Amino acid sequence: MASNVNPTVRRRRLGQELRRLRELKGMTAEEVAERLLVSQSKISRLENGRRSISQRDVRDLCGVYEVEDQRIVDSLMEMARDSRQQGWWHTFGDIPYSVYIGLETDAESLRVYEPQLVTGLLQTRAYAEALVQGALPETSTAEIEKRVQVRMRRQERITAEHNPLRLWVVLDEAALKRVVGSRLVMREQLEHLIEMSQLPHVTVQVLPFEVGAHPGLNGQYAILEFADAADSSVVYLEGVTSDLYLEKAQDVQKYAVMYEHLRAQSLNVEASRQFIADVAKTYAD
Repeated sequence: MASNVNPTVRRRRLGQELRRLRELKGMTAEEVAERLLVSQSKISRLENGRRSISQRDVRDLCGVYEVEDQRIVDSLMEMARDSRQQGWWHTFGDIPYSVYIGLETDAESLRVYEPQLVTGLLQTRAYAEALVQGALPETSTAEIEKRVQVRMRRQERITAEHNPLRLWVVLDEAALKRVVGSRLVMREQLEHLIEMSQLPHVTVQVLPFEVGAHPGLNGQYAILEFADAADSSVVYLEGVTSDLYLEKAQDVQKYAVMYEHLRAQSLNVEASRQFIADVAKTYAD
């Protein structure tokens, strides 16, 4: 099997197909769970792609749904086999946001709103190290290094020669003025931000304090979109102990509209770049 198979995305597609088969059969998740003597939560997690799907799971579910076309069964079995492969991020061991990394790795575009920090894909190594140390003070040096390495690896999507990630970032002014690490670290970080914002597929806008109340006051979020029409857009909300993924069309649409308001209220690209440069100068004093 090709090495570029993304297990997270493949698992998500498989889950969507299994949900479609269940709905065609007119069964609820509770009814399926009862038939298979498993928990309802297992069925739900299989369908939303948050749990690894074995070929045995596929076989049992196809039996319940009375799928007679062997080609469909074989296709689902192959997807289950692919979904159990490991992505590059698994080589780093247990990563708490591995599902998100899998989605980000396959996304065609990403829209991010960050109220407090420079977004991970545009962080310098020094900024990332200081950020992890400050946010997770009880974390070991080895764990900090692992998290930073993963972050640096994720950034390869931005600088990829072919099919780079289309990135749109709205940063609150607070993200520029919160000193992470040191003033030198911040100056280098903001200079890096300006440099990255000049890439044709990267857009950075600043949301200044003077805007006042705005739709992003509830916190950070990201909208991931995919090239394959079979993959619906996802809204990602990062939590302290667990993350939230919203895939319902009405939820994604609501966050997309919020994002357009944030873009409209932010400084334009050139003004944002100048704003960042002016803040960087204050760190050089």
